[in-house]
Amino acid sequence: MRRRDFVRAGGVLAAGGFAAPGLLLASKTGRADLVLRGAEVFDGTGAPSRTLDVAITGDRIEALGEGLPAGVTELDLRGLALAPGFIDIHSHTDLSLLVEPRAESRIRQGVTLDVTGQDGSSILWSERDALDRDASHRERYGVGLGFRDLAGFFDRLDRDRPAVNVASMVGHGSVRAMVIGYEFRPATEAETDRMRALVAEALAQGAVGLSSGLEYTPGSFADLRELAGVAAPLRGTGLPYASHMRNEDDGLLAALEECLQVGRVAGVPVQVSHLKAQGERNYWKAESALAMIEAARESGVEVDFDRYPYIAYATGLSNLFPAEMRAGSDFVARLTDPETAPAMERAARDKIALLGEWDAVQITSAAESTRWARGRRLGVLAAERGVDPWALVVELLVAGGGSVGMIGYGMDEQNTARLLAHPLAMVCSDGGSYAPYGPLSEVSPHPRAYGSFPRWLGHYVRDLGVLPLAEAIRRITLRPAEKLRLEDRGVIRVGAFADLVAFDPATIADGATFEQPHRYPTGIEHVVVNGVVTIRHGEQTGVRGGRPVRGVAAR
Repeated sequence: MRRRDFVRAGGVLAAGGFAAPGLLLASKTGRADLVLRGAEVFDGTGAPSRTLDVAITGDRIEALGEGLPAGVTELDLRGLALAPGFIDIHSHTDLSLLVEPRAESRIRQGVTLDVTGQDGSSILWSERDALDRDASHRERYGVGLGFRDLAGFFDRLDRDRPAVNVASMVGHGSVRAMVIGYEFRPATEAETDRMRALVAEALAQGAVGLSSGLEYTPGSFADLRELAGVAAPLRGTGLPYASHMRNEDDGLLAALEECLQVGRVAGVPVQVSHLKAQGERNYWKAESALAMIEAARESGVEVDFDRYPYIAYATGLSNLFPAEMRAGSDFVARLTDPETAPAMERAARDKIALLGEWDAVQITSAAESTRWARGRRLGVLAAERGVDPWALVVELLVAGGGSVGMIGYGMDEQNTARLLAHPLAMVCSDGGSYAPYGPLSEVSPHPRAYGSFPRWLGHYVRDLGVLPLAEAIRRITLRPAEKLRLEDRGVIRVGAFADLVAFDPATIADGATFEQPHRYPTGIEHVVVNGVVTIRHGEQTGVRGGRPVRGVAAR
């Protein structure tokens, strides 16, 4: 039996996570549950790869080396790269994992940990809202909820075990809705205190940070004082304030300054969510934004950012209107009110002018009565139906009660590559969990939900060469784990959790497109989650190993 470079759990590792050459430690008695043979191992630190075997027992990596003893189960990974499981630092899977726990669009692109609760929206509801959501979920999906906060959600995940691990932020917008509702006004001191207490409670339940969604209601009604006050419980934990900023186009730089100032005033790390410069007239601002972030870093703000590898974003069709027009419960009524409709039309047309044309908007989800709009471009669809595009927007929003999904084609490819290559960048999907079958197939999502990480490693890293592969892997593994203070995740080393992805660097690619978004990527051969082989030779095994991952304040 060859034991060269054999490393046992608890052994001393050299820098970068690999054993020092020639290091020999006593092996465990018995056989490892799983041995992965002969992969080109990228450990997540950015260090050069090495050809090694990896032994796993239970949910942990037990040994790294060459010629490790036989395991109960073995996989031959010769010719494949082996990386830590990909961590999506900004995702929107949340409740969809209860509908389809196999998490098809996540696990098949190599994601082993989703960070949910983003853009200011997390699981935190009043008792009445929890009952309403439970009834709605049962009616739509046949799946009840039975919880109203992160503690209940995590308990449910502990029981149901989805295919992926799940961590969650606590959403400022959800906290504000609990305390103030959807009133368009500043918070009082007493209300800020109550929101701060709710954030502290969520952190104790396992939240990994605080998110805000300042383009959405009710988060958009908050001022800097409120945001810094509500973020205060993060101080001393190392956990970040993550923000979908107030604006990502004409007001990008002012919004970024506000985001950085929250970190300065609250004394907490900052994560800028899906950094972008929307609209051709704003493309130049991407470099200015990076300069601002670099300057903030130099001044002591621990700021990083993430970005998905596409030039189109996804949001609600209601975001054609400024926040003040979306305030309150009468947003839909104002679309057809003779007194308010003209101003709303002007606002929507101004937003379209920023994007360039009506066909820069593609509908992703719509009410059942207007399902014919799903997946279609607004300009083309309006021409087919012989109506003005504005009238079509109103029709869709009225039918959907204000809830209609859209994709906006508003970013620049050169900027996207520049942002992704920046040393402070991480890669995210900003996407939900879907499947090509069942109820999660009934919308036309952004292709990032299926393809973000294969697109990053294929198109941007292999084809465009924006970064070396080892560093590109670090951006989606150890970097997000470190930002969120997640212990033993995002790295291949003895004692770390066995979240692993085996892929072919020569063929990995996204398969989903804007026209056909429910397509799996290629090149992902095997995925292991907490020691459980979930994807084998590109297909689901039917075994799920995911679990909730609680933050440092709950440990």
